[in-house]
Amino acid sequence: MKPMLAALAFMAITCPVFAHGTADGAKELNPSDIVFRDDPAFPNGGQTALIHGDPDKPGLFILRIKFPPNYIVPPHTHPGFETVTVLSGAMGSGMGEKTDLTKGKMLEAGGILALPANHAHYVWTTDRETIIQVAAIGPFDLIYINPEDDPRKKAAKK
Repeated sequence: MKPMLAALAFMAITCPVFAHGTADGAKELNPSDIVFRDDPAFPNGGQTALIHGDPDKPGLFILRIKFPPNYIVPPHTHPGFETVTVLSGAMGSGMGEKTDLTKGKMLEAGGILALPANHAHYVWTTDRETIIQVAAIGPFDLIYINPEDDPRKKAAKK
């Protein structure tokens, strides 16, 4: 997760999303100001934009994630509490260490998922692109239950 988080930290410094901020950290952002980039921590197609903070360091961070239609993030955990808000589209949310799209709940725009640390879960989309916002306390990581599901490990083998 360190390379992805380092890339996000670099984006925080250089990305135009932060061009509208002030010296004290205040920001005013429209959706068009937010630039999503491919993220190696997610299966192909998942993109992120760091809004606030640094997931690699202690403290609050806010991250937006864009998932394409018909997308699955396999079962995983995080080392800290997280809240996820669906901003657009819809996201399926399932609990446990095995993906089962017949179980779980479909969260529409405005829906919220709140998860304690180390709680196994998976998410998916149906026929719509979906954008979520994650607020959590760092340091943070995405730990796949099955290490073979981790796209960072697949990329390292190439």
